[in-house]
Amino acid sequence: MSAFFDKLWRASEKNDSLLCVGLDPDPDLMPVADVADFCCSIVEATADVVCAYKPNLGFFEAFGEEGFAALRRIVATVPRDIPVIADAKRGDIGNTARFYAKALFETYGFDATTLNVYGGVDAVEPFLKYTDRGVFVWCRSSNPGAVDLQDLVVTPGNRPLFLEVAELASRWNSNGNIGLVVGATYPEEMLKVREICPNMPVLMPGVGAQGGDMEAAIRAAADQHNGGFIIAPSRQIIYASRGADFADAARQAAMKLRNEINTLRSALPRA
Repeated sequence: MSAFFDKLWRASEKNDSLLCVGLDPDPDLMPVADVADFCCSIVEATADVVCAYKPNLGFFEAFGEEGFAALRRIVATVPRDIPVIADAKRGDIGNTARFYAKALFETYGFDATTLNVYGGVDAVEPFLKYTDRGVFVWCRSSNPGAVDLQDLVVTPGNRPLFLEVAELASRWNSNGNIGLVVGATYPEEMLKVREICPNMPVLMPGVGAQGGDMEAAIRAAADQHNGGFIIAPSRQIIYASRGADFADAARQAAMKLRNEINTLRSALPRA
C-alpha cells in the first residue's frame, strides 16, 4: 500500500468515516465573499468527520491569484493526518505531465490528484513516480455525457472503453498508488469495474446534487472488507446553508451523511 492510501485509511479509521468533502467554491452560492475564508471554515467545522478533502481546481483557478492563494491556505489548514486530493483531472504528454505533477505535489503539496488518462501511460508515469502520493484515474465519470465516449466498445477486448481504462490502471499500479474515479450515478458500471479491479480504491462523486443512489453505489463499490471506497459530495455539504451558519450547517450535513454511509456499509453481507 502506498503512503497516500495508508494515510487515507488511517484518517478513515480515526474519524470512522468514508466521506470525502469536495470543496467547490462558487461565488454565486457562497455566503461569504472570500474563497479562502469560506473553504477553511468548512474544513475547520468538518475535520473530525471526514477522511479527506477534494478541492476542485477549476473553481479556484477561476478566482485567479486569490484562488491560488486559497489553495495554499486550505492545504495548510487541513490537519496533517487528513489527505487533500486535488481534483485536477490533468492529462498531457509526458514532458508537460512532469510539470503538472511537480506543481500539484511539490508546489501545492497535495497528497493525491485525479487524472485524465486519454494520453496513455506516458501521461500518467510522471505522477506515479511520486510513490508517496496517490493518483485517481478518471475511469467512469458521473455526468450523463459519460456515455458519449466511455461506453464506446473497443477491440480487441470488445468491451466499453471505461473497462479498458480500469484494466490499464490495474496494470500500471506497480507502486500501489492508483485508485479509480467511478461516479455513484453508475452503480451497474461500478460492478463491472470491480470485476477487473476488486481491491483498487474507488473515489465516488455523484451523490447528492447529481442524484446518485448511495445505497446502490456502496453495494457496487464495496470490496471484500466492505470498504475500499470513499464518497465525495460537495454541494450537498458546503452549501447546506446560504446563511452565516454555513459552517455549522456543513458540519451537520457531513455528520448525517457520514452516519448514513456507515449504516449502509454495516448492512452489507460480511465476507
